[in-house]
Amino acid sequence: MAVCIAVIAKENYPLYIRSVPTQNELKFHYTVHTSLDVVEEKISAVGKALGDQRELYLGLLYPTEDYKVYGYVTNSKVKFVIVVDSSNTSLRDNEIRSMFRKLHNSFTDVMCNPFHNPGDTIQSKAFDGIVSGMMVQTA
Repeated sequence: MAVCIAVIAKENYPLYIRSVPTQNELKFHYTVHTSLDVVEEKISAVGKALGDQRELYLGLLYPTEDYKVYGYVTNSKVKFVIVVDSSNTSLRDNEIRSMFRKLHNSFTDVMCNPFHNPGDTIQSKAFDGIVSGMMVQTA
């Protein structure tokens, strides 16, 4: 499953970043922020081609030696980034899509909470639980 999951605001600041090996947390922050350039590139390319009809799932943003980075953008321009270990070859594209759908639904639940201020970092235990279920389990 995922080794890092991030939710990035419309203005490109992190609302939520969680990574499994906590000793590599800074590396994952860097990976997520470098992926934002690719996300912006894909959004502008798709926006010109299709107008308002846009696929939310951006697919594989870029592979690195150790990881594969996937992206998803909501209609409100909030970006989800999932980093997966490259050695995990059993993970298919439709499984990544379902992870993003589950993440988007949980994010929507957080935004619908009347006690959450949009733009603040996400501190929901329910959201954290959903993300924990998607992360690689370390034994």
